[in-house]
Amino acid sequence: MASLPDLRCLVQKPSQSCDFLVSDRPETTGSVSVSPSRSHQSSPAHSPRNGDKWSILLDQKQRQMERSAKRKEARIWYHKCRMKGLIAFIGLVILFFGVNSFMLLRLQHHRIVGLQNYASPNSSFPVKDWNKFSKGKRQQKGTYGRMLALATHALAENKREPKDLWQEPFIQASAWIPCADKREWKPSGGNNGYILVTANGGINQQRVAVCNAVVVARLLNATLVVPKFMYSSVWRDVSQFSDIYQEEHFINYLTPDIRIVKELPVELRSLDLEAIGSFVTDEDVKKESKPSFYLKYILPILLKNRVIHFIGFGNRLAFDPIPFQLQRLRCRCNFHALQFVPKIQQTGALILQRLRKGAHPGVMDRFLLGPYAETITNEKESRSKKASKYLALHLRFEIDMVAHSLCEYGGGEEESKQLEAYREIHFPALALLTKTKRLPSAAELRSDGLCPLTPEEAVLMLAALGFKRATHIYIAGADIYGGEPRLAALTSLYPNLVTKEKMLSATELRPFANFSSQLAALDFIACTAADAFAMTDSGSQLSSLVAGYRMYYGGGKMPTIRPNKRRLATIYTKNSTIEWKIFEQRVRKAVRQTKHIFRRPVARSVYRLPRCNECMCLTTDDDKVV
Repeated sequence: MASLPDLRCLVQKPSQSCDFLVSDRPETTGSVSVSPSRSHQSSPAHSPRNGDKWSILLDQKQRQMERSAKRKEARIWYHKCRMKGLIAFIGLVILFFGVNSFMLLRLQHHRIVGLQNYASPNSSFPVKDWNKFSKGKRQQKGTYGRMLALATHALAENKREPKDLWQEPFIQASAWIPCADKREWKPSGGNNGYILVTANGGINQQRVAVCNAVVVARLLNATLVVPKFMYSSVWRDVSQFSDIYQEEHFINYLTPDIRIVKELPVELRSLDLEAIGSFVTDEDVKKESKPSFYLKYILPILLKNRVIHFIGFGNRLAFDPIPFQLQRLRCRCNFHALQFVPKIQQTGALILQRLRKGAHPGVMDRFLLGPYAETITNEKESRSKKASKYLALHLRFEIDMVAHSLCEYGGGEEESKQLEAYREIHFPALALLTKTKRLPSAAELRSDGLCPLTPEEAVLMLAALGFKRATHIYIAGADIYGGEPRLAALTSLYPNLVTKEKMLSATELRPFANFSSQLAALDFIACTAADAFAMTDSGSQLSSLVAGYRMYYGGGKMPTIRPNKRRLATIYTKNSTIEWKIFEQRVRKAVRQTKHIFRRPVARSVYRLPRCNECMCLTTDDDKVV
């Protein structure tokens, strides 16, 4: 029988040879020499009971070792499979995001083809004709191609909008309340003669001219004849005052201030005003002339001829210095006396109802729409729907603005020729100036913030500010320079984009066909009533008037985005290297500063910045900039 140490060798050390059990004698053919102990173990004379016990123990241990080895192999196989599965999963995730990114980039490429060159045709110049000039040339990546791709990815993340995106500093802004309707003087008899005014430009320039004419009539103690509007080769609109504004309301509301009549007296109609020296053009009156100029040079002509006719008369009256009550009269005319005719109010109400997609009465409705403001909230279907906020964007990028700016927009020599030809026809004085004087280069104009934002720059600003991809955006303006292709960046990043032409049916638009000023009035309503309003050019009259109207009646709830174009130009010049997060931070800082609440600076427009004692009253003692 094997001893206990021998058994332990076999059980505990199966891989060892246990040499002390094996004979040192050489092997012989057909037999194996074993030790006496081993031979005794297998001998028939030995007790089979003890031999079976050892065999069973050895077999059990061997089976245990085999099972252990199999479990070990199974664990190794499991871990290998697990690692392979994890690697496969990671590969699938990477593949998914890779394909997603590729599709987004392809979508971006197809949606803004033509944008990549940062050049598009003029709306009056067909796309197919424009493309002839680049035929055979390899298209280069657009100026903002990289930034637009980053904006696309940023919007796809669907982050939460910043808290102040749809707000302005309420406490400071609501402290200013309208008070231009207060009068502290007796009516003027208008005894010194009659003033005729033929205002030029578009509806917004005409509005400014009308308000200035009202103030000059009071200053000179003259009777104002209802203003007329000059036909413009740019706007091509024959609309007159009564086609846009309620004439009776205008006359009656201002009666306590000045005398207004619809026509000249019969005895004065036959006068040759040019022959007697009663024609006064914009060349005769300097821009923003002081009241003293009118008292010194215009009043004598009025007293002599009994009538004077201002031709043009846009910004021909200074904002400062001017007597307090005259300044208040200017605000009273703009914010109270000029109300749109029912046709415009009714269609404007229809646009707002469809934009809001529900009963969402706005702060401005009753001032803009008069009795038609009630139609927005009276419909049961509207009240049952969830209200929708919308952003209005005035994209001041029509050809007249582009040509007048003297900036470049990526069209190269061909674009330069088009704009030069346009200036020759519509802005001859400017065209002559470009040939006779050295003017700042296009690059200098852009760096100084004197170029209107392009659609590409505007959409980058909106994306950086945090407006979600699902934001409803109303685009105001006439035909965009470059047509639909130029809007590709906007429609790609913000698909819920509409214009008045898309909001109204052909039947609803028909009464306004060929009346650009009346169509502009609809834009004025949609922009003024918007939950947020963004401008691309602060010098635009529409943007200025809309911003001022929202400030006057908004009650601190109508935020306006006024980009600092000089700051934005500095940010945009780094478009090839700047990271999106840094771009967002800088744009938000540049725009946030324009939301500060402050009193109107001296000589600034009261139409745009009515927060002054003449137009609005401050209900608290704190009027510091915030």
